[in-house]
Amino acid sequence: MIGRYSRRYAEWLSTHSKLVVVGVLLVTALVAPGAAVGETEDAGIGEFEVDSPEFEAADFIENNYAGDDTVPAQLVVRDEGGNVLTRESLLAGLELQATARDDPDIDATLTDQGFVGIENLVATAAVFERAEAEGKQPPTGTPSLAEQRSALEALDESAFESLLARILDPDETDPLPADADAFEFLPGDYQPGGTEAEARLMFVSQVDDSGENEEPQAAYDAQVALAELVDERFGDAFVFGQGISNEASSNATGDSFAIITPVALVLILFVLGIAYRDVTDVVLAILGIVVVMLWLQGIMGWLQIPMNVILIAVPFLLIGLSIDYAIHVVMRYREARAGSLDVETTPEGGEMMVDAAAADGDVSTAVGTAMAVGFGSVVLALAAATFSTAVGFFSNVVSPLPAIQDFAVLSSGGIVATFVAFGVFLPALKIEVDTFLEGRLGWARDKPAFGASTGSANRVLAGISSLATGAPVAVLAVTLLLTTGGIFGATTIDTEFNEADFLPEDPPAWTGYLPGPLEPGTYTISDDFAYLSQNFQVRGEGGQSTVLLRGDVASGATLTAIDDATRNVRERSAIQRRPDGVAAVEGPHTVIRTVAADNETFAATVEEADTTGDGLPNENVERVYAELFGADEEAASAVLSRDGGEVTSARLTLSVRSAESAQTIAEDTRAFATMVESRATGTTLSAVATGGTVTTAVLQDALLETLVQAFVVTLAVILLFLTLLFWVRYRSPTQGVVIVLPVVAALTWLLGAMALLGIPFNSETAVITSLAIGLGVDYSIHGFGVLALALSPPLQRFGIVTATAIIFAFVAVLTLLPSLLVVRERLSDRFVSD
Repeated sequence: MIGRYSRRYAEWLSTHSKLVVVGVLLVTALVAPGAAVGETEDAGIGEFEVDSPEFEAADFIENNYAGDDTVPAQLVVRDEGGNVLTRESLLAGLELQATARDDPDIDATLTDQGFVGIENLVATAAVFERAEAEGKQPPTGTPSLAEQRSALEALDESAFESLLARILDPDETDPLPADADAFEFLPGDYQPGGTEAEARLMFVSQVDDSGENEEPQAAYDAQVALAELVDERFGDAFVFGQGISNEASSNATGDSFAIITPVALVLILFVLGIAYRDVTDVVLAILGIVVVMLWLQGIMGWLQIPMNVILIAVPFLLIGLSIDYAIHVVMRYREARAGSLDVETTPEGGEMMVDAAAADGDVSTAVGTAMAVGFGSVVLALAAATFSTAVGFFSNVVSPLPAIQDFAVLSSGGIVATFVAFGVFLPALKIEVDTFLEGRLGWARDKPAFGASTGSANRVLAGISSLATGAPVAVLAVTLLLTTGGIFGATTIDTEFNEADFLPEDPPAWTGYLPGPLEPGTYTISDDFAYLSQNFQVRGEGGQSTVLLRGDVASGATLTAIDDATRNVRERSAIQRRPDGVAAVEGPHTVIRTVAADNETFAATVEEADTTGDGLPNENVERVYAELFGADEEAASAVLSRDGGEVTSARLTLSVRSAESAQTIAEDTRAFATMVESRATGTTLSAVATGGTVTTAVLQDALLETLVQAFVVTLAVILLFLTLLFWVRYRSPTQGVVIVLPVVAALTWLLGAMALLGIPFNSETAVITSLAIGLGVDYSIHGFGVLALALSPPLQRFGIVTATAIIFAFVAVLTLLPSLLVVRERLSDRFVSD
């Protein structure tokens, strides 16, 4: 019944080809203008919340603690094997700050403090010492850059070394204020007390003057401009911040397309040229691709879908699918014109009608009838492939991330557009073009179908087919072994999500031989980020996690537990250590000590409540906290929350190595929270790990679970669809199961290959592997592999995983499917004979 409808559709299209062409062009004219009214700005991946203790704690902190609205950046100065703590190097740092302040575009984005590094600490100490030596009143607040530079320049080498040694002496309290920490600007392997280091860190603080839900683009642009100044002044230094990351990712994407586009174009023309061996058919296929791209841009505009990095791969998906559909349509048409098409049911005398019409010179009838017969034999398969592929992609719409939802909608809409272009427009357009060229110009259009004659490709495929049908049990045994290996690999695959995986890497050496316009830039941001994360305490959400304490917060046991936990973090933890070996954790314990060092009255209160001599109160903690708010409310409010004067919670801020995966950081933060909670004996203290990186890990785990569930649902929907299709078409519902089995096998192989290649199965690659279902049913090889040439890691992974998925699906269908069909027939015959 379905076959009859597909033939009727093909016959109707052949009879009304002019109307169809005009109709598609008119609809295209309505859809395409959407590109002009849609979003023009790029979008991020998006955010959402899940019901979890980590997100609840994050909400509590947002509502009870002041937020940091500044835009952070870090500047690292390196001299491997050398020393960056020389007087000349520190002066160079101050001069850089002055130059940046002189640039109005950079200065406009800086906070009042702007820059702070060890050069500022040393120079500020020099200002105070000079004022004391001259009997003058030291300046109030932070001295100006000019005063800092003047004081540092006035020091001779001996005086500078002496001052630097005192600043870096962990037992020396002068000449720095209590809240100044010189060690936070030095690498983790620095030995306290030394006056040499191979690297130092400078913090850059910028204002966020953007509106709600907008990016601080001015600050980001200033980071890029600052990086240029740094490159001019230092031999080995770099700036890292979100603006630098965005700039590198954008440039890498542009460079990737500059490399990929010509390669993809050559591959498209090569594949079409080999398959068609006819310029006209190649041009018609390209016109179909243009229609698809116009629909894609129109859909994107009308639905207000903003561009994001995931959507970059959609055009390549649709181009590959377009080539596949175009070859199917044209080859079946050519076979029908040659009278060699093997179809189950054709209109009465269909194949003879084509030859007879051609012999009588009725070109229009010959072309139309050939298209009706040829296209009618394949349109049902194209429709089924469209459905399965679209469902495979659209399943990602259940994702709570807006960017992946957009990917699901746009890709599935584009797949439908591909069917319109090659299941409606191309057959009708080819009828009109071939009729004109052959009927009016006398050009012969009855071209042979690719693979119709004996050749090497046919011999290879025939050999594979013979193996699959002649020894099906052996093929199934090998498949079982490979599938078992894939399943084992799937159990070892990494499921972690790491922001560092999205940073561009330096291009391979072969790109240096590309012509000038195609030669990519140099990208060191991935290495820079790894160095920064491994050696310094990174500011900003990505470099910190949080532990929220509630319950018996105003307890001496709680303060002791926090202090003990910072001294007992395991060696390989993602939590950063200070040069003195103590974990870099800010909380009420550090604020109490810092304020006490500057405020004698508060110090006396702490000393009175301190029975162990560790600088923390063991009794009367409520009173100590109350006086802490009185002595320095801003510092106290950063680590404690109050309700009606009663302390309700405490916040611990942990510096973490941001190059680690979100899951690793979350695990180590939870371990620290558990340690604090377990050491606070005799209390009802609760400690919950949270913060941006921890909630990202929770989000990614929840998202991966959602995608896997959607994956299973998609497979079930397609299985049901194929079962119904084969029942209605052939009265053989088990064939639907047989067709899906190679797809399942290919998926296990893919997961095993990903484990071998070190590609994680996370929320990013789970989206990509979902296409293996739809394209496995379609068993087509496209031009996806060119994405592996991309410099952007997400595009690289998309290309590698996609190409691998399609190859595995193709191999499974070419070998496993025939074997399954043979075994199925043998079993059916046995049951019938019995």
